[in-house]
Amino acid sequence: MDPETGAASGVGGFFALRTAPPPGGGDHRPLALLYRGGAEGDAPLHARVDRVAARLGAPERRVGASVAHLGLAARLWSTALGPAALHGRVPTLDPAELHWDPALSAPDDLWWGGDAGRPATVAALRETVQEAHLVPLHAAFARDGRISPRLLWGNAGSALAGALRELTRWARAHDRPDAAERAAALVRGLFDHPDLAGTVRGPALRRTSCCLYYRCPSGGLCGDCVFDHAPGTGLERRAPAP
Repeated sequence: MDPETGAASGVGGFFALRTAPPPGGGDHRPLALLYRGGAEGDAPLHARVDRVAARLGAPERRVGASVAHLGLAARLWSTALGPAALHGRVPTLDPAELHWDPALSAPDDLWWGGDAGRPATVAALRETVQEAHLVPLHAAFARDGRISPRLLWGNAGSALAGALRELTRWARAHDRPDAAERAAALVRGLFDHPDLAGTVRGPALRRTSCCLYYRCPSGGLCGDCVFDHAPGTGLERRAPAP
């Protein structure tokens, strides 16, 4: 794999991308299987959602589904946007070559068996992440249980905004204004798409829906939450239900 892709791991754990199976083995499988469905795809996703819901003590299964989805969406955006911002290249991340282990905790462990890249453009990022991964990923979560498209795209927008924040922070700390500017321009273009437009707002890129994490016993409000206070306190900012 292009070493420039691996270099993005310095930004943080969500940007790390293995180029071979982990030394200790594991149960990684191509994300293409998850997207295809059937026993090879639906059962591991179902088990992943159950595991996340149990770990969080979620009061309903779709809370676990939302948190599981948000974590994987964040990994997908980060592994593509990192090399794009730092080096101007987007790894292809073909679903048949990108492997995921549903048994491991966040950040989701990914390894990529490919070695191809392309110039970093909005179109390349949209094709690589949104079209090749997020669209079929959302369909997989819809097969798994009741969860609204608005919540899923809200998670995708939040994950993209989060990747931009981390890249901007890293770029400022490492005197890479070019990387911060490139990341911001690419993300602006990605948010022009109807599926992502309106999922975040304002200069702080605060999301306009809720991931439901606050419903967990130990949960709280995420940094970009649509609410100012947890629902039920009487202090929250009213927003359409996800």
